[in-house]
Amino acid sequence: MGKNVIKLFVLMAALTALFLVIGNALGGTFGLIIAVVFAAVMNLGAYWFSDSIVLRMAGAREVSREEAPWFYQTVEQLSARAGLPMPRLYIIDEDVPNAFATGRSPSKGVVAVTTGISRLLTKEELAGVIAHELAHIKNRDTLISAVTATIAGAIAAIADMWMWSQIFSMFGGGDDEEGGNPIGELLLVIVAPIAATLIQLGISRAREFQADELGARILGDPLPLASALEKIEWAAQHGFMHMNPATASLYIVNPLSGASGVMRWFSTHPPTEERIARLRAMARQGRGRDALAA
Repeated sequence: MGKNVIKLFVLMAALTALFLVIGNALGGTFGLIIAVVFAAVMNLGAYWFSDSIVLRMAGAREVSREEAPWFYQTVEQLSARAGLPMPRLYIIDEDVPNAFATGRSPSKGVVAVTTGISRLLTKEELAGVIAHELAHIKNRDTLISAVTATIAGAIAAIADMWMWSQIFSMFGGGDDEEGGNPIGELLLVIVAPIAATLIQLGISRAREFQADELGARILGDPLPLASALEKIEWAAQHGFMHMNPATASLYIVNPLSGASGVMRWFSTHPPTEERIARLRAMARQGRGRDALAA
């Protein structure tokens, strides 16, 4: 928990600094003051409401036991095995299979899956995915990932708003005598979203390996998760998921992994092939099988 608290403060500090650079580039001292106020509000909001924000960004809806008995039964069994409180369960109406977890703490945990995941995966594979997401909750990764997604989404939204305001101003015949700010334009439209993604890279990649290993221990077998990752990666490569790019780092497999070119350089996840290889190596070595109970 101590390491994650440090990571959280480093994350907030880095993204706050990015806000301040943007504010100063666009508006000088006045822009810097506005950025300070905005960053303070954003950090507080991200800490307390990030789970609700990312669920809304993902288009997730809470489901009852009657609506998804298979979901509740699997999560209940694995939560008890992991020593976790029962999380709230959400469904995303999306054919491409994927899943994520969020919540400020284990007592506020949330697991969300797409509707497509139950159609593609076997019962054992689905249990492997849920065990992975419960591992994120147990490791207290979910607050960090939710805060990251929330602030990265805000940075991207600011960049979009500024870009469209410039377009409307140009076509509206606004007064351009003072000239635009090329540094601010570069920061907002290109550099700022990329910088936010780079910060996500440092936070997200190591967490996936850790959650894979602990998830395998929770389930008692690494192979179902390995098989599930293989199928979800294939689906991500061959299908398009309707989602907010700022939430990509939350999912068990990056929904943008099917993108080509530069987008793949900024994947917030380690290569799925490497994750699968590690899980299969665990199985060959006899690690993971009922290891949590040992």
